[in-house]
Amino acid sequence: MAASDLAASGEQAGVTRPRLEAASPRYGERAIKAFFFACAALSVATTTAIVLSLLSPTIGFLRQVPLDDFLFGTLWAPAFASPSFGVLPIVVGTLMVTFFALIVAIPIGLLSAIYLAEYAPPRIRRLVKPALEVLYGIPTVAIGLFAFWFLRPLAEDVFPFLPWRGPFSIGVAGVAVGIMIIPLVASISDDAMRSVPSDLREGAYALGASKLRVSLRIVFPAAISGIVASIVLAASRAVGETMIVLIAAGASPKLTFDPTTSSQTMTAFIGQTATGDIATGTLQYETIFAVGTLLFVMTLAMNLVAIRLVRRFREVYE
Repeated sequence: MAASDLAASGEQAGVTRPRLEAASPRYGERAIKAFFFACAALSVATTTAIVLSLLSPTIGFLRQVPLDDFLFGTLWAPAFASPSFGVLPIVVGTLMVTFFALIVAIPIGLLSAIYLAEYAPPRIRRLVKPALEVLYGIPTVAIGLFAFWFLRPLAEDVFPFLPWRGPFSIGVAGVAVGIMIIPLVASISDDAMRSVPSDLREGAYALGASKLRVSLRIVFPAAISGIVASIVLAASRAVGETMIVLIAAGASPKLTFDPTTSSQTMTAFIGQTATGDIATGTLQYETIFAVGTLLFVMTLAMNLVAIRLVRRFREVYE
């Protein structure tokens, strides 16, 4: 029998059913609901404003520079007398920084998360996790100087057989960015692992599994959606990093995959060029917005992939 039929039969029988809604309106709850809606609307409005601010100059740029020359050109020299607008060198530089950052952040961050979630005593956890989060709060300028003055000479001492050229290195900049995003991977992955129901662990222990096997075969797969989300979020953070690569990677837009040489990323170009010395409305001015739009699209694509992966691997427990 449908719920409406039950309600009708109850009314006909004279049965009084209790109402779950308040008899009088609760204006405080309505105000809170309106405040939450305003916050959500503000987020949407901010994102829309960012897109609109990037869109108009980008369209003006693409009216003068063909899209295929912009996306697939191999020479980036927008400020030269004979300018060239092939964005591929700084896109490759951005992807190289992200690649080396993830090589550093994923294993260290995930191992740290497994230790915090499965092995660390409560007292050690209370000390280690805040220390990791403090590492994420260090200013990126300080990490960039650390990479320039310490990591770059250290890399040359550790790998003297590599052809190091100059004081800048795109690979060292990527390692520095990886150090910065380690807490992001570790903290979110730790929360995902700790949210796995304890019944799964106890069932595995009852079958004779060791702690390492439970951590890697039970807890890790059960928390994979949160772990994937942490990795993609960290990758998005690495793509958008500016100050570390501006200090440690140099400003030479080269189409190279050599981690020992200097190169330029998209964010470093924007940070170096958008200084207020360029006349508004010029092609060089619009170049900043074109690169910003491409960076926005890349980040959006990464987030869409993350959402799809999280939905695919999400585990629901009752």
